[in-house]
Amino acid sequence: MSRKIVTFGEIMLRLATPGYLRFSQAKEFTATFGGGEANVAVSLANYGLNAEFVSRLPQNDIADACMKELHKYDVCTKNMIRGGERLGIYFLETGAVARASKVIYDRAHSSIADIKPGMVNWEEVFKDAQWFHWTGITPALSQGAADACLEAVEVAGKMGVTVSTDLNFRKNLWKYGKTATEIMPALVEGCDIILGNEEDAEAVFGIKPEGFDVSHTGGEVNAAEFESVCMQLTKKFSRAKKVIITLRGSVNANHNTWGGCLYSNGKLHVSKRYDITHIVDRVGGGDSFMGGLIYGLITYPTDDQKALDFAVAASCLKHTIYGDFNLVTVSEVENLMKGDGSGRVSR
Repeated sequence: MSRKIVTFGEIMLRLATPGYLRFSQAKEFTATFGGGEANVAVSLANYGLNAEFVSRLPQNDIADACMKELHKYDVCTKNMIRGGERLGIYFLETGAVARASKVIYDRAHSSIADIKPGMVNWEEVFKDAQWFHWTGITPALSQGAADACLEAVEVAGKMGVTVSTDLNFRKNLWKYGKTATEIMPALVEGCDIILGNEEDAEAVFGIKPEGFDVSHTGGEVNAAEFESVCMQLTKKFSRAKKVIITLRGSVNANHNTWGGCLYSNGKLHVSKRYDITHIVDRVGGGDSFMGGLIYGLITYPTDDQKALDFAVAASCLKHTIYGDFNLVTVSEVENLMKGDGSGRVSR
């Protein structure tokens, strides 16, 4: 089996209102599991890669069900640690047209929020790994989670493992007295690949494209505006070999445009733009992009454009799938890359 890709972070119970009901209307919730880094691991496992998810889960039946869900998609959990009080929860109300989706977190004192450095044997975890991925969500949870994440990044770097991050700024999570601006630089300094969206680089590092306002995209996002963002991130973090920006234009809650750009060796690669007119579920869209990107960079190591195109197409398909996980195959992504977006029945 190929050398594994390790992701580290929190997985939660997701409780979503049925259809487009508001929280105040719902009499029941649909229960699934999801979380940024676990979503990436599921994508990679679906593409046939050796994916492992590391986290800390409580010792109870809900956590056991979560582990079984990961195993269903062939995600390895052999280095999962157990302990702590609870599995985090997030509640989702899916928006429609002019009404935005809403997420309410119930994840205080979750098992991973109470993690401490030394709990995970990172040397053991990375001994047969080629890649390590984390996101800005994990260090936002607690000082202990930030310290454990930094420990992982440093060990991975020493062991020659490629390190990637999705900046994933979540303003509602940074509650323990530190800001992303204080914590994130030391972590990102250890990364080879940096992914962000149009808001992350500004929120975390104060880096932004000139004259761009995310709330007034009207579905149009110009990739060239973000070349300066990529260049500034590369200059700030000298280890980073590639910087990638996802480009989402929002017409309304059901209709987005979607694309991305990748900056490497002084060159900006730009993807085609997809027009996603009937979104089923956009939660996990960025994670599906990251999963596709990691697959693409491993599979097409000399073709950054193809790696980017795979990531964008994979994520476009995720918008058609309910739940956090992107349950698509390599051939389905490649068909869309070739231009087959007709949705005709496959017989």
